[in-house]
Amino acid sequence: MTRITIVSDAWHPQVNGVVRSIENTNRELTRMGVDVCMVTPRDFASIPCPTYPEIRLSVATYGQVAHAIQATLPTAIHIATEGPLGILARRWCLKNRMPFSTSYHTRFPEYVSARFPVPLRWLQAFVRWFHNAGNGCMVATASLERDLSRLGIRNLLRWSRGIDQTVFRPMDRDDRPFGLPRPIFITVGRVAVEKNLPAFLDLDLPGSKVVVGDGPARADLEKRYPDVLFTGMKTGSDLARAYAQADVFVFPSKTDTFGNTILEALASGVPVAAYPVMGPVDIIEEGSGAGAMSEDLREACLLALRCSRDNARALARTFTWEAATRQFLGNVQLAQNRGLLTAPANSPDGPLAGPA
Repeated sequence: MTRITIVSDAWHPQVNGVVRSIENTNRELTRMGVDVCMVTPRDFASIPCPTYPEIRLSVATYGQVAHAIQATLPTAIHIATEGPLGILARRWCLKNRMPFSTSYHTRFPEYVSARFPVPLRWLQAFVRWFHNAGNGCMVATASLERDLSRLGIRNLLRWSRGIDQTVFRPMDRDDRPFGLPRPIFITVGRVAVEKNLPAFLDLDLPGSKVVVGDGPARADLEKRYPDVLFTGMKTGSDLARAYAQADVFVFPSKTDTFGNTILEALASGVPVAAYPVMGPVDIIEEGSGAGAMSEDLREACLLALRCSRDNARALARTFTWEAATRQFLGNVQLAQNRGLLTAPANSPDGPLAGPA
């Protein structure tokens, strides 16, 4: 029996795309008869991440992480994140000649440099060092694959995403959803600096703006934009209903690698407005009539207002978690086979290396 151990620094109680992707993948893997074990911050002491206390950083020794991995008796290991647990799991795999795969969920260098005065090239060198030690790095889109290839990351493998269309679906719509006049322009996700929310909130648009989610920037943005409704975090049926009430879903981020919320909106029958950047360009097919992209986000919002809700729903149907999970499982098996043929190229304690 295949037993995959997934090591992730992102896990409950966090609510984000990484956690949702792993959750849905684990559910499908279980249906396929694969035994999945998790090593997460819940297994160790942790501290709040500076500037983002909702994220907990594990405080663990190499021995503790090694014990946690060994206790799962894995036949394969996937390291989902580049955080403290991911780094120690990488070291264990290299030390024990255990093949492993990784995944690139977040544009880590850009994410960190937005918060701390760290040179971007140092952070890029770190992600090369981290991911090139493995036997395959999974990415969600073609545009991300091109970016990482130019950065010098090798053995890139495609792992798309899906959407649970029994949860996110069209619903009856209120005349005044949230007690606000239509059209409703909504965005969903972490309320944090990297999401570029002011680019949406500053727009001169008809109707109303709604922000669903929580995060370190929420208090400041609520003060700056008193005419915008900030609902706080929503999950499950409450979140699905919030999506379904919207007229346009606005995705102002320029740093996401995919954008799970785009799929959630489309599955709810809501057209999407976004910049033509990584994530949106990989999901919103040209000519699909499911959304609009423009360097002028206001223009994209107004064009999306005229898009078909049926077209949005039809595009979402092409993304399933079953297909995405089969990709994931195939990638894990490919990484294992590669590892049996080649010895690890990097020392577990080696320097940050790679092309300049």
